[in-house]
Amino acid sequence: MKRTSVRLLTLILAFSLALALTLAACGRGGGLPQNVPSPTPAAEAVPTPEPTPEPTPDPEEAVRNYWSEDQLTQAWGPDQVVEHLFFHPVIAYPQWAFHDCSATQSEKEGLDDWMVTVDEFKKILDSLYERDYILVRMEDVWSEYTNEAGETRMQRNTLMLPEGKKPLIFSFDDVNYYPYMLEQGFTSKLVVGEDGDIWAQCTDPYTGETFLTQDLDATTILDKFVREHPDFSLNGAKGVFSLTGYEGILGYRTQNDIDIAADDPARPAFDARRAAEIEAVKPVIARLKETGWTFGSHTWGHIRLANKSMEAIQRDTLRWAEEVGSLVGPTTILFYPHGGRPDGDNDVTQTGPQFQWLQSQGFRIFASVGIESYSKIKSDISAVICDRLHPDGTTLRSGKSLERYSQFYDAREIIDLDVRPDLGVTW
Repeated sequence: MKRTSVRLLTLILAFSLALALTLAACGRGGGLPQNVPSPTPAAEAVPTPEPTPEPTPDPEEAVRNYWSEDQLTQAWGPDQVVEHLFFHPVIAYPQWAFHDCSATQSEKEGLDDWMVTVDEFKKILDSLYERDYILVRMEDVWSEYTNEAGETRMQRNTLMLPEGKKPLIFSFDDVNYYPYMLEQGFTSKLVVGEDGDIWAQCTDPYTGETFLTQDLDATTILDKFVREHPDFSLNGAKGVFSLTGYEGILGYRTQNDIDIAADDPARPAFDARRAAEIEAVKPVIARLKETGWTFGSHTWGHIRLANKSMEAIQRDTLRWAEEVGSLVGPTTILFYPHGGRPDGDNDVTQTGPQFQWLQSQGFRIFASVGIESYSKIKSDISAVICDRLHPDGTTLRSGKSLERYSQFYDAREIIDLDVRPDLGVTW
C-alpha cells in the first residue's frame, strides 16, 4: 500500500505539471483570447504629390488682348485708304547673296530688285511703328453681303482703331523657300521650336552650320517685333502668306510629282517622303494661324494669269487647292503673280471669263501690284480688286518712289548701299 500510494502521488503531480504547462502556453497566444485587438499593419508612406506646374502663358495672348474695346474709338471708314505693303523673303546674308555666292550677275541683280535685307526690313518696321501704323487683317477690311436684289457683293468695312493709328496690311509672297534661296543667303524653312514658337532654320553659307534663329527671317522678325510692340497690331494681326505650291510650302516639299506614275517603282518612296513633309508642316501651319498669320493663293505654279488660257488657269487653281489649300485651309484671297491681271488693266470696267471662274472658286479679294494702295469693289460680281506697294531694291533706289513711299519711311535711311551691288540711285 505504501508503494502504490507513492506511485499514485507521482502520477497526480505529473498530470498537474502538464496541465500548468498547457495553460501557460495558452497564455502566450496558443489559444484565441477574447477582446484582444488585432495588430494594426504599419501605414504605407504616401508620396507627397508634386505641385502641378503653372502653364506657361502664350506670349501671343498679350498681343491679342492688348487693345480693349473701349480703346478702339477711331472709325476708319470705307472712303479712307488702308495701306498695303508686300515683301518677298528677306535676305539673311546679303554679302553672300550680292557678292560671294556663285549666282550669275543677272541673278544677283534680280535679288537686288525684288528683295530687302534683314537690316532693311527691321528699319522699315521701326519707321512704320514710329509713324503710327497698325497691322490689320486683310480679311477684316472687306466682307460679303447680300443686297436688296438678292445678289452677293463685297463691301468695305469700317475699322475701329485706337486713336491716332493708321491701318496697314502686310503680305509676304513666295514664302516657299525655293532651292535658289537656299543657295543664295536666305533661311530655309519655318519650324516650331521646343518653346512652341515659330523659328527659322538657317544654314550659314560660310561655315555650313545649320541652326534655328528668330533674327534672320521676316516671319520671326515680325513676330518678335509685335511682341515687343503689341500696339503695332490690332487684335494680334500679322500678315498674309502668299503661297505657290510647285516647290511645296514654308520650306517643306509637299508638292506632288504627277510625272511619277502610280506603278512606277519610284512612286512608293516619293509618296513616303512627301507624306513625311506634309506631317511635318502641319504643326507649323497651326502655330502660324494661332499667332495671327493667314494664307492666300499665289497660284500653284506662279503663272502669269494675264496670258494663260482658261484651261491652264483651271488646272493650276485646282492643283493649288489640292496640294496647298488642303493644308492651309480655304482662302478668299488671290495674289496675282507678276501683278498680271486675268482681265488685263481693264479689270475695273470688265469682268472676263477667267476672272469669273476664279471668283466661282471662292476668291473674293484679287490683289495685284501698283504705285498706290488702290482698291475697287466690282459692281457686277462679288469681288474686290486692289493693288499693293512693294518695298524692295527697285523702289528704294528710285527717285520717283522716294516721295511715294515717304509716308512709310525715308528710303535714304533704309537702303544699305554698303552691301548692295553698286547700281546707283536716282534720288
